[in-house]
Amino acid sequence: MSVHAQMDRHPLATVKWTSLTPLHLTWAGMMLGLFWKWSFFLLADRVYHAIPIQHTFFPQWLQSATVLRAAYVIAAISIVLAWITEDAFKRKVASAITWLAATVMLWHQGSYNDMTFVTFWWCSLWAFWYCTRLNVDSARELQRKASRLSRVIVSVVLLGGAAGKWTPEYWSGEVLWEIYFVDRDFWVFNWLRSTFETETLRTIATAYSRKVVLVEAIGGLGIWLLPPRWAAIIGACVFTFIALFSNFMLFSVLCPLIGLSLAGWIPSKLQSETDFRNATTAETVEA
Repeated sequence: MSVHAQMDRHPLATVKWTSLTPLHLTWAGMMLGLFWKWSFFLLADRVYHAIPIQHTFFPQWLQSATVLRAAYVIAAISIVLAWITEDAFKRKVASAITWLAATVMLWHQGSYNDMTFVTFWWCSLWAFWYCTRLNVDSARELQRKASRLSRVIVSVVLLGGAAGKWTPEYWSGEVLWEIYFVDRDFWVFNWLRSTFETETLRTIATAYSRKVVLVEAIGGLGIWLLPPRWAAIIGACVFTFIALFSNFMLFSVLCPLIGLSLAGWIPSKLQSETDFRNATTAETVEA
């Protein structure tokens, strides 16, 4: 019986999961993050060009608004090129360019303190690593390593966020009270202000702030206690709910992490299907 006939009879032959799927999920999250950032980036770009800010800490080229603009555009274009190319070498080069552009945005005076580019940088690094391992590791081994590394990055981001919030100001709720509860025009906080008195609202702000700190801390550690697929799904859900109940603009920060988390969700039956596809492809080439 021919290899193609075997594939047609295989019960999982119709599954569309391939070894590139985790990469595509991560790239999709990164592209969504850049797209979500676009309106804010345009405004910031106009401000940087109109009112140049000089700081001796940064070299001249990392103060240039043109460099930041170029890095942003190059990052977006290189993701698309990496996605559409079928050549492994070109995919690696495009992924490397994405990571280098992300590094420029992470270092640049106009964007170094923006968490969107921090999460984008981590995900671009993961994507570049994944591209370099596609033709080196077996499908099962690559998925195991990729899932573990994605969990490392998600854990680092969550624990980093928690570490920055373990302060008296966050634990008392003062920071988030001023940022969100006083006058932030967002559905959750609009509803809370219209429903509760100021004193009660202040208590809610304290509970809300402590919840944020604990979710990030417990989530960063807890994902290692879960099976990989559960960790991936719960991670994606946590990031989604953070934006839905805090600030929709946070999707620019969290979309790359949502994509990276989903990249770790690899059903066991699809893992075996990936190995089967690789094996049958190799047999076809040899034939």
